Amino acid sequence: QVQLVESGGGLVQAGGSLRLSCAASGRTYSISAMGWFRQAPGKEREFVAALNWSGGSTYYVDSVKGRFTISRDKARYTVYLQMDNLKPEDTAVYYCAADRGRATMIEGRYAYWGQGTQVTVSS
Repeated sequence: QVQLVESGGGLVQAGGSLRLSCAASGRTYSISAMGWFRQAPGKEREFVAALNWSGGSTYYVDSVKGRFTISRDKARYTVYLQMDNLKPEDTAVYYCAADRGRATMIEGRYAYWGQGTQVTVSS
């Protein structure tokens, strides 16, 4: 099993920045990909960003390209989501996910999930 713990959420004004962290523990050797999803009130959970653990290739949803950056610390088995130029529409609960397969935008492909961290962007 893999356990994921997110941190770094909070309240920020539009145009501001936040950095989310997700620390993995347990059978971390089995992780091949990690990603971030988000769920806004009244909406379905959606893909935000993902990366392949070994090669570091990254993927983003169009709405965050140029504003968000996903990265990893291999030694600490931690993935980060740097969020810049935040907009009110970025308000959501952000979830970290991990899997043994390659990075994907498909939510159902991820076996492990964190508990979520709230990000609120005020206008």
